[in-house]
Amino acid sequence: MVTLGTLSQGAALVFTLASMVLLLVGLMRNDLRWIRAGKRGLVAVAAFATLASIALAWLFLSDSFQVEYVASYSDRALPVFYKLTAFWAGQKGSLLFWAWVLAGFSALVVYNNRREPDSKVTAYVYLVLAGTLAFFLFLLTVVTNPFEVLGFTPPDGQGLNPMLQNPGMVFHPPTLFLGYIGFTVPFAYAVAAMVTGTTDAAWIRKTRAWNVLSWIFLTVGIILGGQWAYVELGWGGYWAWDPVENASFIPWLTSTAFIHTAIIQERRGIMRVWNMVLILLTFVLCIFGTYLVRSGVLQSVHDFGATGLGGYFLVFLGITLLGGLYLIAESYDEFRTPGTLESYLSRESTFLFNNVILLALAFATLFGTVFPLISEAVVGNKVTVGQPFFNQVNTPLFLVLLGITGVCPLIGWRKASPANLRKNFLRPAVGALVVGAVLVAAGIRQPYAWLAFTLAAFVAGTIVQEFVVAVAARSRLTGEASWNAALRLLWRLRRRYGGHLVHLGLVLIVVGIAGSSAYKLETQATLSRGESVEIGRYRLEYENFRIYDKFNRTVYAATLGVFAGDDRLGALDAERRYYINAKNPTTEVALRTTLREDLYVTMPGLARNGDITVKVAVNPLLVWIWIGGGLMVVGGVLAVIPARRKGRAS
Repeated sequence: MVTLGTLSQGAALVFTLASMVLLLVGLMRNDLRWIRAGKRGLVAVAAFATLASIALAWLFLSDSFQVEYVASYSDRALPVFYKLTAFWAGQKGSLLFWAWVLAGFSALVVYNNRREPDSKVTAYVYLVLAGTLAFFLFLLTVVTNPFEVLGFTPPDGQGLNPMLQNPGMVFHPPTLFLGYIGFTVPFAYAVAAMVTGTTDAAWIRKTRAWNVLSWIFLTVGIILGGQWAYVELGWGGYWAWDPVENASFIPWLTSTAFIHTAIIQERRGIMRVWNMVLILLTFVLCIFGTYLVRSGVLQSVHDFGATGLGGYFLVFLGITLLGGLYLIAESYDEFRTPGTLESYLSRESTFLFNNVILLALAFATLFGTVFPLISEAVVGNKVTVGQPFFNQVNTPLFLVLLGITGVCPLIGWRKASPANLRKNFLRPAVGALVVGAVLVAAGIRQPYAWLAFTLAAFVAGTIVQEFVVAVAARSRLTGEASWNAALRLLWRLRRRYGGHLVHLGLVLIVVGIAGSSAYKLETQATLSRGESVEIGRYRLEYENFRIYDKFNRTVYAATLGVFAGDDRLGALDAERRYYINAKNPTTEVALRTTLREDLYVTMPGLARNGDITVKVAVNPLLVWIWIGGGLMVVGGVLAVIPARRKGRAS
């Protein structure tokens, strides 16, 4: 399998380079036969990358510890599920995963274009995809080979990092990678449009599904990463503005901006150059995120440390950014449109304001992330900015973004009249003010939390009002029952209402963040058997202690009874786990989740006499972050389902 993997990986690089040559010759000679040969080469690359990936997976499953990468991230006691997913636990495997997925996406692009005549546009698309593939396959083949064999065969491997032995961390990296990699396709189409001078919105329409699906994967990856941090790291939070967290969040912001303005280009034919800039930024930031993880230049709980790949990524990053900016500058006159925003009171203007805020958030987050590198270059010391900087700068921007999200659904294209604005916004605005007054009466005094809850009520009100009005109109026209009209409307206009569901998910996330940040309770106590600790409305009593072996670890579990007054609500098991191949134990979270709040318990201390030290937190409304994230994903999936080209409209 080592030989198969090595040869398949090398063959993939050879076929990628051959495809690039064939495509370039076809473009220079204007000969479609060479172009067809080049695109077939990309299909062969996908086949060889698949063989290499199968080989590496088999080496993990068969405990082939003569392979350095397998010995570093697996051991005999590791459960099969984690052996398979250790594929992408380290730098080498994650790069192979990246190359494999990109090769598959490239073959899928070829397949999707099978019924269209080959042209210079598609040739340049294939060329950009092949060039990106060549970079990753070069790293795998020449610099960091996952099939490298040790000079001996150790009796066992070093094992997988215990923090990675969590279902959330299993799915978090690949979903992020799918998001990162997916944006290569719209970037390739944008480059092809600029090189060939194709100024219409065809590339936007052709890549809409890629844009939205990649955004969905990024969203899933970020949500899973936050959930993993919450349940695995034991610090009681879900987002720490860590450099690697930020590296995934920044392209999410720019891609969100791009999706919004792509709608304007489709509908109005304007903002062409701006969309080129946004897709270039998104792709470059995806590569930058990969660079941060693999360069070791910034300290993070997520990164792979100093891997020696930073220089290669910087070169590729520089070439891509400078090349993209050059193409935008060269094609500026062709893509510039005479059309302008007709009014500040229009949906186009809200999308533009939305873009400004999203890019401000992206810039602030990027600046805070790379500030240690800037300070080191200027004064010789790495000065790290912490959570307070990001919270102080980004919180007001997020609240402005939330307000714009509420305005967008109820404002028309081109120009809205003051009368329509009053009609559309009166009820949501009054409802939000009522909610704000109720919050004050209920004792909500923290300014940001109060504003977040009030704006959330406003945005939810605009979304619900727009949908209710549309359902009522359809019901009157068709005579359908309201529930039937609602379902048919949701399906028929799924792109629009999928977007509304995404916005509603954002509202729920804001509610969860505001509640858990402003009103979190925390305490710590050392308990003997039978003693208890109180926090908020809860009392936790130390009832029992167990020691048992499971898979590749020994578990020390303390059972705590959970009481509210005299009512027993259940029990929680706080654990410390000692893994076979790990030097230090891990602290596993015990969690009781309701729609109202999370009761969060960890056991950071364990004495020989059986006493335990527990940290307890109450996180109000936190579950709504995960619910909101799920709703955003559902809305994205609904929006990306293609409409029927033919058939009777319902």
